[in-house]
Amino acid sequence: MQQRNKKIAMYALLVALAFIFSYVEAMLPGLQVPGVKLGLANIVVLMALETTGFAGALIVSLVRVVLSALIFKGMLSLIYSLAGAIISLLVMALLKKLKLFAIVGISCIGGIIHNMAQLSVACLMLGRAVTAYLPWLFAGGVLSGLFIGVIGAVIVKRVQKAYSNFYRK
Repeated sequence: MQQRNKKIAMYALLVALAFIFSYVEAMLPGLQVPGVKLGLANIVVLMALETTGFAGALIVSLVRVVLSALIFKGMLSLIYSLAGAIISLLVMALLKKLKLFAIVGISCIGGIIHNMAQLSVACLMLGRAVTAYLPWLFAGGVLSGLFIGVIGAVIVKRVQKAYSNFYRK
């Protein structure tokens, strides 16, 4: 029972932290390319994937995406955000399991996949003309993935060290 309560508390803290990062990012001026953003909340998703595993990362990601859509972005963005979040998390979890990349590489590929999933949804909803954004979204995915991955790697290393008795290896 105590372990279950710890897990629920940890998920709640991670969701709150991801939501705060979403709020901060919503307050920042947007980039000139539609769909390209830093993805600060993905630092927390990476941290959850590395520390609590796929299930924890999925919970954090889904709750954060739904809350952010309801409060900051609107319901139409929920479709795009869910596609990007779920598909990129699945790919990142697979890469982690296969041990093909370190956290920075996983994040970089996750950023690319996130943008490609959102672009795929946009193609279905708006037509193929939106594929003109492909080079910008790819570059944005690489750059934001690297940025988030480097920060995530530092945070995960410190969090795992500080709370090694809580997290499973």
